[in-house]
Amino acid sequence: MTVTAPPHQAVRSRGTTRISDRAVERIVARVLDEAGDSDAMTRTMLGVPLRGRRGSRTDVRVDAEIVTIRTAISVTYPRPVREVARRVRESVRGRVEELTGLSVRQVDIEVAELERPTGRALA
Repeated sequence: MTVTAPPHQAVRSRGTTRISDRAVERIVARVLDEAGDSDAMTRTMLGVPLRGRRGSRTDVRVDAEIVTIRTAISVTYPRPVREVARRVRESVRGRVEELTGLSVRQVDIEVAELERPTGRALA
């Protein structure tokens, strides 16, 4: 006796997948860590450099299938700031879209620090 399997449900009706803001923030942080032109920012207290580094500040908003990203980075002096920001923006947009399947509407880059090659922030 042959039994016919019931037809499969359409993919849409099997459930939903939601990618959180935090998950996208972690992807952005990883891309920034891998970028050779930007760096984590120097920790300071009252303007005095402390030991260690902190990650770049990043704010992500995922609205349905659209992502908006704002991040602050440090650029090593004397690298061209606009060129570094452009490359970081392209890398972030590309990797987020590749890994999540979401559409990135915009990536705002704030260059918050210029770093000396020795790792200390320029005043």
